Amino acid sequence: MSENDLIRIFDTTMRDGEQSPGCSMNLVEKLTLARQLERLGVDVIEAGFPIASDGDFESVCAVAAAVRESVICGLARTSSEDIERAARALESAANPRIHTFIATSDIHMEHKLRMSREQVLEQVDRAVRQARGYCDDVEFSAEDATRSDADFLVQVFTVASEAGATTLNVPDTVGYTLPEEFSELIRLLRDRVPGAEKLVFAVHCHNDLGLAVANSLAAVRAGARQVECTVNGIGERAGNTSMEEVVMAVKTRRDSFAGLDTRIRTAEIYPASRMLSSIIGVAVQPNKAIVGDNAFAHEAGIHQDGVLKAPITYEIMTPQSIGRPSNELVMGKHSGRHAFRERLLELGFDLEGEEFQLAFRRFKDLADKKKTIFNEDIEAIVADTTIDRDERFAVKEVSVLSGTFAEPTATVELVIDGEAKKGSALGVGPVDAVFKVVAELTETKSDLLRFHVTAITGGMDALGEVSVTVSEDGRRVIGHGADPDIIVASAKAYVHALNKLVWHKLRRGVSEPKGI
Repeated sequence: MSENDLIRIFDTTMRDGEQSPGCSMNLVEKLTLARQLERLGVDVIEAGFPIASDGDFESVCAVAAAVRESVICGLARTSSEDIERAARALESAANPRIHTFIATSDIHMEHKLRMSREQVLEQVDRAVRQARGYCDDVEFSAEDATRSDADFLVQVFTVASEAGATTLNVPDTVGYTLPEEFSELIRLLRDRVPGAEKLVFAVHCHNDLGLAVANSLAAVRAGARQVECTVNGIGERAGNTSMEEVVMAVKTRRDSFAGLDTRIRTAEIYPASRMLSSIIGVAVQPNKAIVGDNAFAHEAGIHQDGVLKAPITYEIMTPQSIGRPSNELVMGKHSGRHAFRERLLELGFDLEGEEFQLAFRRFKDLADKKKTIFNEDIEAIVADTTIDRDERFAVKEVSVLSGTFAEPTATVELVIDGEAKKGSALGVGPVDAVFKVVAELTETKSDLLRFHVTAITGGMDALGEVSVTVSEDGRRVIGHGADPDIIVASAKAYVHALNKLVWHKLRRGVSEPKGI
């Protein structure tokens, strides 16, 4: 791949992305993400804005020292102090870049900078020359370029180039432009800026109109060779260009980007997305392209049938290509018989004839009441369909003593194999005490993984529903219980789950021990 065919990926997750409300990262978190970005194959990592704070300065220093393959970039305004601070932060970088910028639109020059065009040109010349005194790799950005006068923009970039900038960035700072406008602007600049063939034109698009990726791709087709973007598209206001969407668009539509490619190792995309989400505590929207939970999920029966026969029918890329283990058939009211049968087989059930039809009808009935059907729900449906049996355990009586002046104590009576058995136990709370008694009476070796309470109806006398997730020997089941008394509902849910474990053991042909 020649340099002219390479689309450089400039990641600004740790700088522009971090400016998203609630998305700040500490030094350790930035180092962790920087190493992942290096594994991802990012060409340039904008590690921060060194003059913004001591923390930002230290983060850029640390990333510069730790990352040796990617170019490490520090942002600076055109002031001398900014550029000096960025240079100091990048001293240990194997491949340093200073990225300096100033606004060039009349709107910004009048209302924010209070500077004339001549003054801006002087600032550009002085700042780029100063930056070149510290390193050979200097990038210049014309802030709010898409609302700038085109002739003046040519002047600005000409001055920056003559002063030593090797990358010229054209930001759509407020997400204002349209794809056809942006591609025309890139072509105009490449035609009119002297020595353009030796320069790298970059784009930095925001997503205020939902067009950041479209604008970036239009610019690439017009000759831009660096895309500034972020993981998961995080950034100021509506966000930045989404890195994963640009990369996979180029990979998937090679017919429209003939000969062009990136250095990104796409199998590291999903791990990077998950890592960022974990660090900043901001979940990816489920329908987010490429990395959203639903990006490779199929619920409609027609889609599921097609994907099971040939994934290419509804998937234009494989989940494995971005580092996801597989696609997902989401079981719900739109799922068809083919998908239901496949899920049964995955769970180890091979139902035929009327037995399968009955299970499918019960699945559809449940799907009309629940948004998503989990594997444990399907197991319960099969259990009810295929086994005509009395449950081993049943709740008969539950009594608890609890409160500020009493240690939580529970007395529970169960019917086990037709025989009533009673026991008592202390706990850290009433539910814990109940569960201890149940575990002792049933002699279970299972682990309680999850406990969830929901009010089914409104008001002070609401009917409460409890669901518990219980695991034993790698088998996980969900038990449900409902009662106006939430403690009783908890006991019912736990016992329901234990009965499911008994049923699974019987189904495997395991001889039933005294307990479970």
